[in-house]
Amino acid sequence: MQLPDYVRIGAIQKSLTEVLQQSWSAVFVLTDENTHFCCYPLIAPVLPADHELIVIPAGEIHKNLQTCAHIWDALTKAQADRNALLINLGGGVIGDMGGFCAATYKRGIRFVQIPTTLLAQVDASVGGKLGIDFQGFKNHIGVFQEPAYVLIDTHFLDTLPLRELRSGFAELLKHGLIADAQAWQELCQPSDFQMLDWGEVVPHSVALKQSVVEQDPTEKGLRKILNFGHTIGHAIESYFLENQPEDNRLLHGEAIAVGMITESWLAVHKTLLPQESYEEIRNYLLNLYGKVAIPQDAVSDIARLALQDKKNQNGTIFLSLIDKIGSCRFNIPATQAEIEEAIWVYSEM
Repeated sequence: MQLPDYVRIGAIQKSLTEVLQQSWSAVFVLTDENTHFCCYPLIAPVLPADHELIVIPAGEIHKNLQTCAHIWDALTKAQADRNALLINLGGGVIGDMGGFCAATYKRGIRFVQIPTTLLAQVDASVGGKLGIDFQGFKNHIGVFQEPAYVLIDTHFLDTLPLRELRSGFAELLKHGLIADAQAWQELCQPSDFQMLDWGEVVPHSVALKQSVVEQDPTEKGLRKILNFGHTIGHAIESYFLENQPEDNRLLHGEAIAVGMITESWLAVHKTLLPQESYEEIRNYLLNLYGKVAIPQDAVSDIARLALQDKKNQNGTIFLSLIDKIGSCRFNIPATQAEIEEAIWVYSEM
């Protein structure tokens, strides 16, 4: 598996300098409050002196149309034309929303993703999916648009707290479960996942995702396997985002870990996945992420949220489920009652 030409992995200042040698009418940098403090100083020395900085509040709760309006307003006031460049410096929220704003501003300006979290580096930065949350639903409004470049430097991971790093690790595990059994085994081997060599596992995971995306860029078929764990995981994440205080938020990877456990149980329920494989997945994920306390009176509400999943058709919920570790099927129908049962099983573990 090879990385696409637009993905550069290495020292960020060197990579960014090469990109900025092209002729851009203006350069904008989008950060949130956290990456402005922790990451912006690492690229500032190579930015043009007249670049403009756009800083937004941090957090998934701000991934909405109101924040987009703020970004579009900044570009408009600066008279950005269609040869301007927007550099998105941050995690998945910045990449998703910044890319969406760039793809829609004046019908599209070029943008560069500089993912600063593990989650963004292996998931959100490649594949061209851009979007924002709407009415409590994850990534409900969006477009497909590839970035001009993705610049990945694993040294940014040194700025992350352990919980954020562990959240991103869920996507590496997912990639192994759906398409690379050996990668799954290797990721699970260390007693502490932080002992892994990010310089090796990140490029491998990015290449694995890209190999799927290349075969199905707009998610008509095979690309749906990348959503394993996300039908229930996104429903749980959306519920917590809307119904829990921000200081009790659930990170994306934590919700996807629940999604992978519950959807693996459903795969057993539908006689796709062997019981022993489910137990291996469940035990590892519970040991690493712990158990999320799901309120009993929330189970039905969470299951109903799955009705808004983007893979659904004609009112039918369609899942991507693994049939063995390293292999995944898509367009597996499920009822709301089955999803509710899977969540109940998890909540009673």
